[in-house]
Amino acid sequence: MTSIGHEGGFTPAARFLLICAAFVVVVAGLKAASALVTPFLLAVFIAVLAAEPLTYLRRRGLPNWAAMLVTIGLVAGVGLVIVALVTTSINEFNANLPGYQARLKGISDDLAVWLDGIGVQISRDTLNSLVDPARVLGIAGDLVRGLGGVLTNALMILLTVVFILLEARGMPNKLRLALQAPESSLAHLRQVVFTIVRYMAIKASTSLATGVMIWVWLGFLRVDFAVLWAMLAFLLNFVPTIGSIIAAVPAVLLALVQLDLNAALLVAGGYLFVNIFIGNIVEPKVMGQGLGLSTLVVFSSLVFWGFVLGTAGMFLSVPLTMAIKIALGGHPNTRPIAILLSPATEAGQVAAPAASILPDGRPAPSASERTS
Repeated sequence: MTSIGHEGGFTPAARFLLICAAFVVVVAGLKAASALVTPFLLAVFIAVLAAEPLTYLRRRGLPNWAAMLVTIGLVAGVGLVIVALVTTSINEFNANLPGYQARLKGISDDLAVWLDGIGVQISRDTLNSLVDPARVLGIAGDLVRGLGGVLTNALMILLTVVFILLEARGMPNKLRLALQAPESSLAHLRQVVFTIVRYMAIKASTSLATGVMIWVWLGFLRVDFAVLWAMLAFLLNFVPTIGSIIAAVPAVLLALVQLDLNAALLVAGGYLFVNIFIGNIVEPKVMGQGLGLSTLVVFSSLVFWGFVLGTAGMFLSVPLTMAIKIALGGHPNTRPIAILLSPATEAGQVAAPAASILPDGRPAPSASERTS
């Protein structure tokens, strides 16, 4: 009885506890059902990206069925190429791994002798475990294999994408009939879709540029399996904060084992240059205002979605969090949470009334932008 207010409602403390309990239940349910939820979320994001070329083909005069076939063929082709390249390269690397381990053991023995000569005592077993290529590659390999495990449901994902695209044309009319405030809800839905499409398109382009630059650099240095490391850089560039670091470690270690220390330093310098150029110069310039998420939220979302959905959750962490933030910002009761998720430079825009959204989902220009 103490949790009931004078007007028959819950006190703020009780309401907060109920919200936390509901959040824990939802998260536990998502984690328990991740085998079903993850392929569906992947299908939704693939469908969102595929909707643009599908609409373009329809505008060019192709019948709906022909545009659908071309779009689905493109999606399936890209997926097959990625899976084939990664699988083939990993199998070849695993076949050559014993030779790399033998060379690395010789390097670690020489390092131990040098450390003994300068008075630093360290166990050979400890040194070998620290620079074990199988262990270092395991971090990146687990991420790629985890994504590959999700892609084993490729047929179900592809069918879900087809049904989503078929249903997409009639969805706005259904929402207008089902919702109490259809225009406001549709405006926020368009903003979510517009933001996700824009982010995924830019991220895919910059990730492709990252992979190509890494492939060219590693090929120039004659590092083995340059295609594998380039594909790894492409995929892990979607993982915020730690993706580029994980992608660089196995290539640097292989260059050290296969070539020498100078080559390893050149590989590390190449990764550093590419990530600084793409991540700190190109992406901010192309994305403009940025992700709309604070740096802490980006890292926290990586940990959270990775815990709930596994490897695929790391790849989808940023677009999922952006979608949730936009949805929370559309209602006065949840807008404070959206403000907390935003960076300090954009918190005022989130706090402003959410009606300033253009029909196509883009944020409306500010007063200064309209007068300029």
